[in-house]
Amino acid sequence: MPRSSSSGLSQRQLRVGEQVRHALSNVLQRGEVSDPVLESSVLSVSEVRMSPDLKIATCFVTPIGATDSNAVIKALSAHAKFIRGRVAPELRQMKYMPEFRFRLDTSFDNFSKIDALLRSPEVARDLPNPRDDDNDGDADGDGGTDGGDGGSD
Repeated sequence: MPRSSSSGLSQRQLRVGEQVRHALSNVLQRGEVSDPVLESSVLSVSEVRMSPDLKIATCFVTPIGATDSNAVIKALSAHAKFIRGRVAPELRQMKYMPEFRFRLDTSFDNFSKIDALLRSPEVARDLPNPRDDDNDGDADGDGGTDGGDGGSD
């Protein structure tokens, strides 16, 4: 069955990407990669995107507490084949072990920029006040109207 190119990632790509992310996180958590740059920072693997043929895994990593994020990405790329070998036992079911490519995850920076924009006074004045929604004229807060017989005497 042909798949349209606009549909995004397939369920298989998403499932395998999550399995690879989990296995990669385990290897990094155990500290199996001996590199001074990697040992001095905590890494968060936020997403792994698989190519359609499942032979390339693009790993989006966020270094926490690292002064030079690019150095962390370079260190991971330098150890990509070693990491691939360490991840292999957890991914035995795969026909081919994917090649790892590491990228800096900038989504958290994008989220913080959007949050800062939404909190700016220029935008805040155009957004509805959440306190206005809570005050619907119902004094007892039960969402119903008072009066009428509730059915119990």
